[in-house]
Amino acid sequence: MNYLDRITINPEICHGKPCIRGMRWPVEVVLDLLSSDMTKEEILADHPELEKEDLIASINFAKLLLSGKSLQELA
Repeated sequence: MNYLDRITINPEICHGKPCIRGMRWPVEVVLDLLSSDMTKEEILADHPELEKEDLIASINFAKLLLSGKSLQELA
């Protein structure tokens, strides 16, 4: 599975910030949740619209940004 397929960028949603599956869940917010004291299970229980794969996709997206590559390069 290509988790990065779960990351969408649409200028009409959240001012074009990378989001989860076209929802109004910016990747940066998911990363904030992951860096808090909450476990993945707690995040998913509190936010049932998110899926485990969304959390993994957010981490992979952050890794991609740090690598200096872009989504377009991987497509």
